Amino acid sequence: MQAEVTSEVGPEWVDEVLLAGPDKNVPLRLPAGPIAQSTLRQLVAERRDALTAAGLGRGGCVALRLPPSLTYVANLLAVWRIGAQAVLLDHRLTQYEVDQAVERLGVQMVVQVDKTLSSPLSVFADVTETVITREGEPARTPHAVLQLSSGSTGPSKVIGRTAADLVAEIDRYTKIDGVPLGGERIILLPSMVHVLGLVGGLLYGLHAGVELVPPRRLTGDAILEAVAAGDTPATVLGVPFHIGLLASVADPPKLPQLKRMTTGGELVPAAVAATFDDKYGVPLGNMWGMTEVGVIATDLFGEHRPSLMPAPGLAVREVDGELQVSRPESPYVGLSDPTRWSDGWLHTKDAGRVDPDTGLVTVLGRLDSQVSVGGLKVDLTEVEHALTSVAGVVGAVVLYDKEITAYVQLDGSATGQGVEAALAERVAGYKRPRTMHVLEALPRTTTGKLVRDQAVLRAALS
Repeated sequence: MQAEVTSEVGPEWVDEVLLAGPDKNVPLRLPAGPIAQSTLRQLVAERRDALTAAGLGRGGCVALRLPPSLTYVANLLAVWRIGAQAVLLDHRLTQYEVDQAVERLGVQMVVQVDKTLSSPLSVFADVTETVITREGEPARTPHAVLQLSSGSTGPSKVIGRTAADLVAEIDRYTKIDGVPLGGERIILLPSMVHVLGLVGGLLYGLHAGVELVPPRRLTGDAILEAVAAGDTPATVLGVPFHIGLLASVADPPKLPQLKRMTTGGELVPAAVAATFDDKYGVPLGNMWGMTEVGVIATDLFGEHRPSLMPAPGLAVREVDGELQVSRPESPYVGLSDPTRWSDGWLHTKDAGRVDPDTGLVTVLGRLDSQVSVGGLKVDLTEVEHALTSVAGVVGAVVLYDKEITAYVQLDGSATGQGVEAALAERVAGYKRPRTMHVLEALPRTTTGKLVRDQAVLRAALS
């Protein structure tokens, strides 16, 4: 089944693209029990009526500050069904950050948690909501959703996507070989506030009739328990951090239901990928995407690692070492910067190459990762990849501040001295970090990306 792509779509797209499945479908299988399609439709209708009664109308603007939950899903779809704009705020933001965001964007109301009924360790929360109205203004742009970039490499940007753009991405997913099919399951680990969990999990799953199954807790054992709880094929969807959770399970059971794991975000360290393959024997797929455009390229069978194939309908090109993605309009709200988008091309700020014969894309890291050391060029991403290829290295961040400095996370089988010795065999002396700090856990953004801010990393040392 394919989503219908049009240049303009009205609020009916929620019913037609996301909620059109038969009543017997179970779009969400929560720890508390299954949610039938008819139940979800009823919840969306109830929230639509409640938000309308609170003053939200077509063209309005509302911020959702809710954890991943049935409450979040119902409110999000209800906002879109009204024809209003949803601003997605990660529930882990501080009140100061939330106040700054809603003031910056002029939202008319905020939907946030009233009561939490579940354990704070639950992946999918059980919460009730409350609506706070404020003296805001209607949506300033025609976007269905506004998101804030993760800020892993700089200040957050406001990113807008129209309903037509979301429908087009859902359509891309339907054409990618290896995605879960109707009747199968997605073990959903990433937050639905961010693009991978939002479109690759929630929206695609609702459209394609794929059951979304969040585990009870975010542990390796709980993820495997969720896989084992059903008979249908299951794909685990997450980020590299989640691969580490599964790789840490000492003696995983045989699970014929486990079809593959698909990860978005950073490149999976070679050592982690090898451990996963040894333990589970299923494909470890990779996806490259951005909040600005969604999924860009995939390798869901692990055939081309570290390269990926552009998703259907997207063009990717290499210009002066930078990867650029076709996009008809700028995704940025209130930002006019030709270095971010120009002439139909999104500037990813990622270094990479595109094979002229196969079209395969290889992401090489951030463009700003190249530095000069004693007149010699050093690619810090190359050093990171060398570090993560060393046995026992779970993750690494390599930065330059007067000298090359590395921050690494080890799994307990390695020592800092041993890692330095192994790195000396793989990387020339002028490229090697002068200082290597071993952290119990590397700081990450709310989307699971490694933080590359010197101040944050230094603070983590104390």
